[in-house]
Amino acid sequence: MVPTWLDVLAWVALLSALTCAAEIVWDIRVRGWRQHMAVMEWVWPITALYAGPLATWAYRAWGRAATHRADDAGGMPEKPFWAAVAVGTTHCGAGCTLGDIAAETVVFLLGLQLAGSALLAEYAGDFLLALLLGVLFQYFAIAPMRGLGLRRGLAVATKADVLSLTAFEVGLFGWMAVMSLALFPDPHLRPASPAYWFLMQVGMCIGFATSYPMNWWLVRRGVKEAM
Repeated sequence: MVPTWLDVLAWVALLSALTCAAEIVWDIRVRGWRQHMAVMEWVWPITALYAGPLATWAYRAWGRAATHRADDAGGMPEKPFWAAVAVGTTHCGAGCTLGDIAAETVVFLLGLQLAGSALLAEYAGDFLLALLLGVLFQYFAIAPMRGLGLRRGLAVATKADVLSLTAFEVGLFGWMAVMSLALFPDPHLRPASPAYWFLMQVGMCIGFATSYPMNWWLVRRGVKEAM
């Protein structure tokens, strides 16, 4: 059974995250803080789905600086390198987040298992969908910046995203194992519970932390663009 305090905390965290995501969408679409890079108009609110108020802070600190409105106001200070890497990591995390949400839901609704394990089925679905969406997000960032065509752009996006995405999933999958095998071994916590999605928010934040060093290295090597 899920403790009452965890259910309450889960609802607070999830509602806070949804509110933050909606506020960022409103800021971009209605208040007119349109991003230079169109894909970031998706990345910022998706990041808020797991990082909540922290994503809102990062968006206001760095996201608004990369907008046409900021240009009209004379521009904003350039981000330090560590912040540029963090924004690039949110880019990777957005694909992972959407892929994970979709895969977890499908595995749960269809009762899928791999080798008799729902957790392994979640791992497989999460990684495949996250990779597909992550490459697409990366393509729409890199291709316009470098002026690449479809084939070359997808090849470069795949090269840039596979390592960073894998690093993200290492952190998330490790946490999912803790959730399934240690915190809630019997009965397993499932996506029908708000506590499940709150703990997945925690896992995605861990994934961000494990992906950040890889993104740093990829940017330094010129494989990924500084965002």
